[in-house]
Amino acid sequence: MASTETPGVVIAPLSRREARLARTAEQAPVLVPVEPFELIEPALESESVVVEEPVVEDHVVEEPAVEAPSVDAFEAAARLFSFTGEQPVQSVSAESVEADGEAEAEASVPHIAPRRPRRSRAGAFKRIAATSFSVGVVGVVGLLTVGMTTPVSAVAAANGSAAFSVAKSDSTALVRTAGSVEVDPADIQVYVASADIQNESLDRSEGYSLLSMNDIAAQYAIAKPSDFYVNDMNAAIQWPFAVGVGITWGYQMRDGRMHNGADFIPGEGAHIQAIAEGTVRVATEAGASYGVTVILDHIIDGQLVSTRYAHMLRGSLQVQVGDKVTVGQYLGRTGDTGYSFGAHTHVEVLMNGTTPVDPIVWLRNNAGRDSLG
Repeated sequence: MASTETPGVVIAPLSRREARLARTAEQAPVLVPVEPFELIEPALESESVVVEEPVVEDHVVEEPAVEAPSVDAFEAAARLFSFTGEQPVQSVSAESVEADGEAEAEASVPHIAPRRPRRSRAGAFKRIAATSFSVGVVGVVGLLTVGMTTPVSAVAAANGSAAFSVAKSDSTALVRTAGSVEVDPADIQVYVASADIQNESLDRSEGYSLLSMNDIAAQYAIAKPSDFYVNDMNAAIQWPFAVGVGITWGYQMRDGRMHNGADFIPGEGAHIQAIAEGTVRVATEAGASYGVTVILDHIIDGQLVSTRYAHMLRGSLQVQVGDKVTVGQYLGRTGDTGYSFGAHTHVEVLMNGTTPVDPIVWLRNNAGRDSLG
């Protein structure tokens, strides 16, 4: 094909880059591009570019018109690789959308563990009945075994008949006969006691009691038992009441003067008892500030020790002067006679019969002794 020249137009020479691109375009195969590009035919080898020298007229040089290259590098590459320039978009099918929806629906449903089947009451009853039957069978078999292995002699003894007898042939040997069978005396485990040994009955009169403290207190009319002390009713020296009772005042100063005893408060009418065996020295209802009073003389550890019991109820005296009393003997009842403010029993311990000491201290040191020394 012959080149077409436009009159009056001067074509500038190509640069190296433009020439290289032109050669590349000429060697590239013809490809059918994908839209939106248009098909551009490459330049033929027979076509040549004519470069004309610029014509200078009247020393005025016109700017040469530069013709755009026939093929752009990007267009050539796009044609080579059939690149459309569009961003690929992944399409989603209707089946995948439906599957995803079902998965989300399943995930939104909360998981519920399957319920364990409950055992019926009928099944439990059957198991209990079967177990009971098995236990009963085992019991019957055991009874049959015992019955078949029990000696005849034991059954006869239970019925009162003498299946065998034990006879004393001499002082050392025993012979047992069961029918006509004789047994070696060495095999008989029988203890023969001497004729002079007698059965002794157990004496529970001392040291044994089934009564509680409250029962004993009620027996002695003590309305206010206490754990202030514990009395041993079997001792040789005891407290002035059968069970423990409290005190309101002890051996100390009171109202500017010495209080020589201890005031016990078992309740009005309570039984007062002797702390040890002795002799009645004073027993009067005219004891001045002491009211109804009893004084006992005791010999303890070889020394005279006297005890005073004051403020008893009138008409409650149980002893007279010169009487011999035993430990725990009933002397009278707690009252409010003499110089007293409320029912109580004033108790004193007088060493050598005259010198008062702290009765609580003395009783704690001596009560519970087995003897007077």
